[in-house]
Amino acid sequence: MSKPYEAGGRTAQKQRTRRALVEAARELVASGLTPSVEQAAANAAISRTTAYRYFPTQRALLVAAHPETATASLLPPDPPSDPYARLDAVIDRFTQLILDTEAQQRTMLRLSLEADASERAALPLRQGRAIGWIENALEPLEEHHSDQQLHRLALAIRSATGIEALAWMTDVAGLTREEAADLMRWSAGALLRSALQHGMPPS
Repeated sequence: MSKPYEAGGRTAQKQRTRRALVEAARELVASGLTPSVEQAAANAAISRTTAYRYFPTQRALLVAAHPETATASLLPPDPPSDPYARLDAVIDRFTQLILDTEAQQRTMLRLSLEADASERAALPLRQGRAIGWIENALEPLEEHHSDQQLHRLALAIRSATGIEALAWMTDVAGLTREEAADLMRWSAGALLRSALQHGMPPS
């Protein structure tokens, strides 16, 4: 397997060049564009030939420019023990992340819809990070519910939140972005309440 161009020789300088290309791509995406490698290179004042050494395709560039979501938890430093409060805190941060990076999120949503199965699995939007954040919020319920039950509940909550839900609520239902965020938080709480009062989702 060949190693990435930036992994060999003058690594510090190459990392700076890569960061400059990624930041340029993020700025272009935030302005409503879907930048090519050439456009990102021009905005970063980097030669086109050099840029292609880092990102041979537009898709590779856009994947790298996706907002950082590697954090394992969206809970605050001293999280509450109440599952409702924990879930609300996570969904509040999740929806704010979506609103803050909406242009990038929409680009990744479009790419995920256009990609084939193997490409789709590699995209950041399809890595299941949000499901992990929701499961983290639901951890106090582990004493009385199985992992499978909590995973199914997390899937139900995720289906009502995120960029997919935001796009439908704003583009189709005509809500404002703020109204959509409020509705996503309400839906998450309602799903949790229904699961605890009337039973977990079917497996």
